[in-house]
Amino acid sequence: MSSSITGSSVNGSQLLVHIAENGHSFELECDENALVEAVMRSIESVTGINFNDQLVLCSDLKLEPQRPLSAYKLPSDEKEVFIFNKARLQSNAHPPPPEQVDVPENLEPPSPSSSHDPHPLDDALDPALKALPSYERQFRHHYHRGHAIYTGTSMKYEHCERLLREQMVQERAVEVARCNLDQYYRIINQNYGDFMKRYMQQHRMHSDLLANFGKDVEKLRSIKLHPALQTVNHKCLLDLVKEENLRKSVENCTSSHKQFENKMSQFKQSFGEVKHRVEDLLTSGPFLATKNLEQAIKEHHRYINEQKSIMQSLSKDVNTVKKLVDDCLSSQLSSSLRPHDAVSALGPMYDVHDKNHLPKMQACDRAISKLLEFCKEKKNEMNFFVHDYMQRITYVSYLIKDQKLQFPVFKEAMVRQDGLFGDLKLFHSIGPSYRACLAEIVRRKASMKLYMGMAGQLAERLATKRELEVSRRDDFMRVHGSCIPRDVLSSMGLFDSPNQCDVNIAPFDDGLLNIDISDVDRYAPEYIAGATYRLEKHGSYKSASGSISDSSHLAEAVDISGNSFQKYDSEDLLDDSVLVEIAGTCKMEVENAKLKAELAARIALICSLCPQIEYESLDDEKVGNILKNATDKTAEALHLKDEYIKHVQSMLKMKQMQCGSYEKRIQELEQKLSDQYVQGQKMSSVNDAADFPLLAGSGKTDNCKSEYVSGEANMPSISTTEPMDEVSCISSSFDAKLGLFTERAGKSLDGVDENMLDSSGMQNPHLDSSMMEPHREEMQSSDKDKKDKITGQLGLSLTNSSTAESMPLSHDLVPCGSLVCPDLGSKVNDDKLLELQSALADKSNQLNETDTKLKAVMEEVAVLKRELEASRKLLDESQMNCAHLENCLHEAREEAQTQKSSADRRASEYSLLRASVIKMRSFFERLKTCVYAPGGVPDFADSLRNLAQSLANSANDRDDDDIVEFRRCIRVLADKVGFLSTHREEFHDKYTRMDAANEQLRKELEEKTDQVKTYYNKLQLEKQANKEKISFGCLEVHEIAAFVLTPSGHYEAITKKSSNYYYLSAESVALFTDHLPSRPNFIVGQIVHIEHQIVKSLPEHGRATTPDKGTTDWLTLNSGSTPNPYGLPVGCEYFVVTVAMLPDTAIRSSSPTS
Repeated sequence: MSSSITGSSVNGSQLLVHIAENGHSFELECDENALVEAVMRSIESVTGINFNDQLVLCSDLKLEPQRPLSAYKLPSDEKEVFIFNKARLQSNAHPPPPEQVDVPENLEPPSPSSSHDPHPLDDALDPALKALPSYERQFRHHYHRGHAIYTGTSMKYEHCERLLREQMVQERAVEVARCNLDQYYRIINQNYGDFMKRYMQQHRMHSDLLANFGKDVEKLRSIKLHPALQTVNHKCLLDLVKEENLRKSVENCTSSHKQFENKMSQFKQSFGEVKHRVEDLLTSGPFLATKNLEQAIKEHHRYINEQKSIMQSLSKDVNTVKKLVDDCLSSQLSSSLRPHDAVSALGPMYDVHDKNHLPKMQACDRAISKLLEFCKEKKNEMNFFVHDYMQRITYVSYLIKDQKLQFPVFKEAMVRQDGLFGDLKLFHSIGPSYRACLAEIVRRKASMKLYMGMAGQLAERLATKRELEVSRRDDFMRVHGSCIPRDVLSSMGLFDSPNQCDVNIAPFDDGLLNIDISDVDRYAPEYIAGATYRLEKHGSYKSASGSISDSSHLAEAVDISGNSFQKYDSEDLLDDSVLVEIAGTCKMEVENAKLKAELAARIALICSLCPQIEYESLDDEKVGNILKNATDKTAEALHLKDEYIKHVQSMLKMKQMQCGSYEKRIQELEQKLSDQYVQGQKMSSVNDAADFPLLAGSGKTDNCKSEYVSGEANMPSISTTEPMDEVSCISSSFDAKLGLFTERAGKSLDGVDENMLDSSGMQNPHLDSSMMEPHREEMQSSDKDKKDKITGQLGLSLTNSSTAESMPLSHDLVPCGSLVCPDLGSKVNDDKLLELQSALADKSNQLNETDTKLKAVMEEVAVLKRELEASRKLLDESQMNCAHLENCLHEAREEAQTQKSSADRRASEYSLLRASVIKMRSFFERLKTCVYAPGGVPDFADSLRNLAQSLANSANDRDDDDIVEFRRCIRVLADKVGFLSTHREEFHDKYTRMDAANEQLRKELEEKTDQVKTYYNKLQLEKQANKEKISFGCLEVHEIAAFVLTPSGHYEAITKKSSNYYYLSAESVALFTDHLPSRPNFIVGQIVHIEHQIVKSLPEHGRATTPDKGTTDWLTLNSGSTPNPYGLPVGCEYFVVTVAMLPDTAIRSSSPTS
């Protein structure tokens, strides 16, 4: 069933609401500001589901009644709201009723009759004409009958579609409930996982503390204290604690640990059951297949189409016969179509209606009816499924909530467990703490040594600074002291000298033990810290040691921050950059002290962290994380190694190519040098032997030397660009014979660094000789030609420095004169060559300078281009910013205008409201004056009436509704107060008279009540006397006796014999009189016990007597303060009777008369 409820909103939207229990849907017209409560109220009015029983869900959210729909982004076409009935979710809720479908029965129209529907052709003489009205009635009857069938079938088909829609809604509702349960369960499961992780960590730690307690005791007993720490009571570490108290604590911890473990096992079992239930519920079989039902409904739609086509045929036939009848009435039949022909044509049509069309329509109706029954069956199954499934979800949600409420209890129990195991934790930390203390002693001693050394170093630096200052002052006085008199300089204070600086440090840490870093492992071995043992126990130490090789990696693996690690670092006292010799110590000693301090700090840090990370960092997850991090770092290192190998190989290939170019260039230069040498040999062989004496002249030698020096003057510029062409090896014989030449050549090469001639220093690609200019190669070749000639004639052996291959040269000594004394033509050529070389060198230098300037200008142009581009971008950005600012300014102006108009409107509203408040305030002040005015009630009524009249006179049309309502209230209040004041005296008199009458009636009522009680008691006695038989003889148990109140205050039984004394016991008297205001005159009850007693003359002592005359009653003597409470003579027998109240009788007697 689909309904539409229209709300009061103007611009509303459609909110689709579904009822989960039956799949009904409703469309509510509401806006986003409507509260969820309004929706729930509307659903309550339509469906009858109580407001408090509604559970509203949308997707995985629960809708709260006090929040608006906009908080959940509703109404929305993409969201559906489902309402669950909480009453149906209870375990004792009744199952849903069977689905009912209201389908009216096919009321077929009555058979046609000529008497009910007469026609003009019924009286026709022609039988054919007379049959036409009958056919018309039958055809119309067929049509109405078919229409009735079609209408019923259509309604059934619509019900089928509605049932399908409702089942699909129920499927979505159950899915929403499943999602809500899944979300709730995931949250609780996450909390359970975190809680169990903390519990397992605590359980592992506590179990290890209990299991290793004996080992820890033996370990601490085996560790002797330092001799300086040993006393009579303290010999080993175990003596620092009380072992007896500690063992009692271990017993308590063991018992508590087992109990808590059992509780946790029960909790895990219960949570496991809940988890199993939830998973079974969430993964249970899917809902009833509605896809098949939907396909069946679509397939059955063909029956509706078939009925429609039959109805069209029936309607057409009705029109045909009606036309024939109308034509006959108007005598417009054509000559070719006679009435007999028309009747003969209608006969087969009738047969088709009766034997084909109507049976088909009935068959279609039966098929749709079967479909409807099938849909009803599936709908009932869906209703039961949703009912059962939602009850299961409710029950599982209750179980989950119950488990959730147990979390705080177990967390508190864990806190108590931690407190209970606190002593064991401290006991377990004694060993690491002792080792940390010894390491701290070593660290402090090393740090003190470094500290004192730095103080001495500081003193030395200050002394050096003082000496520099003193020498500077002395220099100043030497320069300027002779110009200025000493007394003037003394008055200026320029004769003072800086004082000595004494760096003194007061002694500290005098009480430290005299131990070194080696004594730490001696007095506190490493195994007492426990970390290595734990790692080996869990099997992670060996696997992690390969990846985590040092203490810094271990600290990183347990998440130790660098800041906390630097607290123990000795680099705060001495940095690596200042690791120099200080205060009489060498650099090695300073470094040794620094390393000792650092090692001791690491030992202390590890001992401090061991109790914290011993159990936290060794679980499977963290060990896996450590190994994973180590694996990742190793992979990263290997990757970087591979990258570096590739980089080195590429560099090596580049260097090999460069060396190949160098070798090629060297070979070319060697070839040129050998060619020049051959040419020089040929030129020198032309000279005659007669010219040789000319070489002995001193002038010629000087010319040779000067020419060589002038030729070598250009060598530095060339050798710096081609260092590989320099001579790398000179024979010892050449050094012995030509010392002067070697000296000058050495002077000319003083500017060249030795490292520049090494092969490792010639890898700059910019100095590749293959890139030199051709003219520079010619200069080098010509210059080297002359050089090779000189060296060749003097017997030099040229050797290449890069390839270590020497060129085969002539070892014959040739006189110097053979080179410096050629003919005049060769001298002129040499001079021209030298001039050309110098001019070429100048031009090369100018070209280099021009090239340098050109490069500088190009760089400057490039810089200016970049600056221009940056300026252009900045200008564009500034223009965009300006446009944006203009837009913002325009928007700000519009917003300011809007705000101004809004502020003006609010100011006017505020002014009106303030005026109204002031007026209302004045009205309240006047009312307060009337209320607190002195005088009685009449004066208050008069003042209030005057106030109402004054307010009515001051009324005007501009007053708001609140002021008008206030005036109306004051006027009504004045009228009522006046009325009460007028009738006040009358009311007072009536009250007084009514009070007196009530008092009189009360007294009369009390008297009547006493009389009724008296009559009732008499009636009861009479009833009891008639009903029960009271014994007046010898009383026996189970008989009924009557007791009367004696003047002495005791109840005595009424008997025929005066010698028998039967008295009622105090317990029985209390039983009958405790609930009465006074003691009754008589008591009637059933005897339950009789006690036989005798009055004796010994009232001080009481003793038990033997049974009397073989009866079962025991005789006892009263041991009270009155030996004879009933005033009987000594030796007299009496009986104390205990009675019970009669079942149907209550004693209600008045007090005895005096």
